[in-house]
Amino acid sequence: MLQDAVRFLRANDDILLIAHVSPDGDTLGSCFALYGALLELGKHAQVVCEDPVPAIYRFLPFSEQLIPPERAKPAEAVICVDCADLARTGRCESLFHAASVTLNIDHHGTNDRYAEENFVQKAGATGELIYNVIASLKITLNKNIASCLYAAITTDTGNFSYSNTTPDTLRIAAELLDTGIDLPFLNRSLFRTVPFHKLKLHSLAVSKTQLFEYGRIGISFITQAEIRSCEASGEDSEGIIDSIRDIDTVEVAALLRESDDGLIRVSLRGKSNADVSKIATRFGGGGHRLAAGCTLQPPIEQAFEQILESAKQLLLGAPG
Repeated sequence: MLQDAVRFLRANDDILLIAHVSPDGDTLGSCFALYGALLELGKHAQVVCEDPVPAIYRFLPFSEQLIPPERAKPAEAVICVDCADLARTGRCESLFHAASVTLNIDHHGTNDRYAEENFVQKAGATGELIYNVIASLKITLNKNIASCLYAAITTDTGNFSYSNTTPDTLRIAAELLDTGIDLPFLNRSLFRTVPFHKLKLHSLAVSKTQLFEYGRIGISFITQAEIRSCEASGEDSEGIIDSIRDIDTVEVAALLRESDDGLIRVSLRGKSNADVSKIATRFGGGGHRLAAGCTLQPPIEQAFEQILESAKQLLLGAPG
């Protein structure tokens, strides 16, 4: 587990890090932190993702190092970071298969341990696992690495408000603060800065939310035409699902987004008892008990009905 990951990093000098498609703060912050640590060790490293860094995360140290798979050079060692399954690597999967050795570092309960070495463990964020790896390597945290880890952990724990926040999460956060990171700047950048076009998209999506099962299910969807009408992009949909989940009566929340490739990206959230990962895995996705996702085929109206029916079935079997 942890020691296997540490041995992997010590044994290899040419390492490629893969972030998952539609990258969030955890996969990016974890990758950039590990990239910075590898530089400290004198290793050659690359950070690769099918999608570019969303605007909200471009302030992070090392964010300019992320490249698309077409520009990456095959490496002897590949590490998938925060990828619950191999499909989450998208077009980077060929780089994974081209490697001599592979490692999978992830905190998702649905992870199927697809690499040769797997450091898969329950944690608030994959950033926590990366912190433990870096600490075991005896690398002194600098502000750049610590800032990336803070972004990874705080975004995946809802700024330390979700149920996945543990005493270990907060102890790690304290260690990061001890490095002198600019906490007000990080929190302002991550949680208090919203472009107007993103706000318009969120307003539209929330206004379209429909409630079912006496308000216990909340679902909305947005099309590519609607995204363009707000002068927004797909990445601006991040956070909409949380607004739907926060409706007082909602136990299961879903947002369906039509993506550039025509597929329907589904974000799922549960509030307390409903394990939405069961919906995601039914459609080939995955995630956590209260936060998961999957991809469906168009049309979006049919995908909407599929998710609604699955959510109804989930509530019938949910405790409480």
